Amino acid sequence: MLKYYFKTALRVFTRNKAFALINVLGLSVGISAALVIFLIVHYEFSFDRFEKDADRIYRIVLDARFNDADGHSAAVPAPLSGAVEREVTGIDATVPVMQFQGDATTQVTVETPAGKPRIYKKQSDVVFTNSGYFKLLPFQWIAGSPATAMKDPFTVVLTESRSRRYFPGMAARDVVGRRLTCNDITLTVSGIVKDLHEHTAFTAEAFISYSTIAQTSLKDQFMMDVWNDWMIYSQLYVKIAEGSTPGNVETQLKTLLSKYNKDVNKDRYHTMSFRLQPLNDIHFNPWYPTLGSRIVHKPTLYGLLAIAAFLLLLGSINFINLTTAYASQRAREIGIRKTMGSSKANLIVQFLGETVLITTLAALVSVALTPLLLRMFRDFIPPGLHFDLLHQSSLIIFLLLLIVAVSFLSGLYPAFVLSGYRPARVLKNQAFADKAQTRNAWVRKTLTVSQFVIAQFFVMATLMVGKQIRFSLNTDMGFNKEAVINFNIPRDTVAGREKLLLNEIASIPGVALASTGFFAPADKGVAFVNIAYHTGKEEIKPNAQIRWGDSNYLKLYQIKIIAGRNVLPEEGVKEFLVNESFAHAIGFTKAGDAVGRELQWNGKNVPIVGIMKDFHDQSTHARISPMVFEHNNGSTFHVKLAPDNAGGAQWTAVIAGIRKQYKQLYPDEEFNYGFLDDTIAAFYEREQQTARLLGWATALAILISCLGLLGLVIYTTGLRSKEIGIRKVLGATVSQIVTVLSKDFLRLVLIAFVLAAPVAWWAIHRWLEDYSYRTSLSWWVFALSGLGMMLIALVTMGLQTVRAATANPVKSLRTE
Repeated sequence: MLKYYFKTALRVFTRNKAFALINVLGLSVGISAALVIFLIVHYEFSFDRFEKDADRIYRIVLDARFNDADGHSAAVPAPLSGAVEREVTGIDATVPVMQFQGDATTQVTVETPAGKPRIYKKQSDVVFTNSGYFKLLPFQWIAGSPATAMKDPFTVVLTESRSRRYFPGMAARDVVGRRLTCNDITLTVSGIVKDLHEHTAFTAEAFISYSTIAQTSLKDQFMMDVWNDWMIYSQLYVKIAEGSTPGNVETQLKTLLSKYNKDVNKDRYHTMSFRLQPLNDIHFNPWYPTLGSRIVHKPTLYGLLAIAAFLLLLGSINFINLTTAYASQRAREIGIRKTMGSSKANLIVQFLGETVLITTLAALVSVALTPLLLRMFRDFIPPGLHFDLLHQSSLIIFLLLLIVAVSFLSGLYPAFVLSGYRPARVLKNQAFADKAQTRNAWVRKTLTVSQFVIAQFFVMATLMVGKQIRFSLNTDMGFNKEAVINFNIPRDTVAGREKLLLNEIASIPGVALASTGFFAPADKGVAFVNIAYHTGKEEIKPNAQIRWGDSNYLKLYQIKIIAGRNVLPEEGVKEFLVNESFAHAIGFTKAGDAVGRELQWNGKNVPIVGIMKDFHDQSTHARISPMVFEHNNGSTFHVKLAPDNAGGAQWTAVIAGIRKQYKQLYPDEEFNYGFLDDTIAAFYEREQQTARLLGWATALAILISCLGLLGLVIYTTGLRSKEIGIRKVLGATVSQIVTVLSKDFLRLVLIAFVLAAPVAWWAIHRWLEDYSYRTSLSWWVFALSGLGMMLIALVTMGLQTVRAATANPVKSLRTE
């Protein structure tokens, strides 16, 4: 029976090659996109799912509120781990994880028998922790004892790959007992563990015993006794005991905080608390980022799933439309089968079988297309993701479920339609004499409209996202960002070297201006300052940021002073500039009235001598922050390049000259620079990825919709071939016939536009609400989308309708 169904299906496909091809292409595009999106979403949601008792592992994080501004930190005060271990009940393991300040500066030195040490610079994933780390994660020990390896100070456990890097050619058991120096700390290797080949936030590869900190100067650097401050390199994980609850532990943490930091939580404007963050939330929560971590935006993943569903739906709609449209051509076959004894159930199974065969062919095409789509979607492909169908059982299961689901969705309705014909009426050519044909036509029209609603929604969303990105990139930031490069120098212990480098750079031809200071006006980081203004009745503490620079800083960035004057180039902080937002935040309606007022900072009164015009210090998502500026030198260099008329060659030469001067003073350091406009463009990396994603989704949606439209046009022109012939005999022109054939389809596209426009307007309006500074919802975006889709539909229909209109009428009429 199955063999018979298979042969029948192949015969049907061979007889209708064009429609089989359209169905396969439409479904294969949708399935390919679904496969790629499944790979991405499955990869991201697989993070930290492998740990034993993962539901009992938490990271302690910090929530704070300062002057009506909420803050969140994955870092906690360093002494918290010891206090938790001593005083908090209901916890099975307390695991601190700390890093050297500036992980990229970690340098490992390994002594060699030849006497010349091997130096490994910028070693990442080096942490200080305790033996509990190896209880949270399923490490396999190759050498050393998990019970004693982290017990003593000045010991280090290495992963197998890190051991091979530092001690090439040595067996793991021989590495144990060898020494290496990490920065200025000499350590003995006490164990080797296998690398974790899992998707996890725990990426460390070198584990220094936590007790080492107390025996070195790191005790002060890591602020091991300070409760009212913390650094980003300090994290704390706990595994709560069975029967314990996060709420119980958080209550005890609140008591700890009150005990050791008595100044906290004095009023509702200045609060602090610890809470437990579940392990499976770390990969997705943007409130608690860590250095080097990759936080994934969950709504983006859900958006990807929605796109996959829409593309699969479009492919299924194509199948339903074309299958029901061609029902009339199979009516006689169905009538004969029923006369010969086939039941409705037999026919439904046969037609669903044909659908499964087409879907399977589409799936095979999709598997071949997936590597190509992965390259197209490379901006969205996380590191570590790969496609290997033969070794990814979850992907095989998903593909099989997808074939079943798409076959059921696509084939069920056509199967019921086709199997429902009455044999007596079919054989008398009366199968479509009742309202069934009209009803089926309305179903096809509804499905076609649905396709173009989805396609036009994608077009409108793509245009508006692109418009907002252009607005953000081209908006006036309030300072000059063009032709400015920034770079940092290392911590310098040689007096005057920074000034010497600045003078050498300023003398290079092609350098318009050079300055040293802190962050650029808008930078990747934020720097808040604890500063207050007394009105006489109350103390106001704006949530303010700080910038500083030398005498050229404001001139280089062309930041305008709208009242008062610039700060004087004096040693020490004796004067402040503030921006308009700061002046408004401390109560001055007219910003210039703040000139002459005094601010309290670090226990001294500092006068405001000038008002800067507001400038954007972050992306257009955020409001402009209150800002103060002071005169000071710094380790960040800001260099304004002269205009380049040589297509970039002049700037290349200038930057090479800067690198040369840098290397003369810092020969062992790398020279890393960046253009400020690139830094600002990176603010909108997520939006640019969204725009590219929508662009691909739009292209695929239009492709699938147009394939379906083309199939219906081919069917319609074939069905109306005699009508076309009669019209031509009666004198109709080609343009008139094309108009008659096209107007019904264009009407469907127009209806789709009317339905898509309000939905797209609402969705885009909600998306734009995330921006404090945003572009307008322009009417032309929607009009352009509608006209564009009409034009694409016309082009899709054009070749086939013109071909039908120019055909010889004798061929279509000679059978009459």
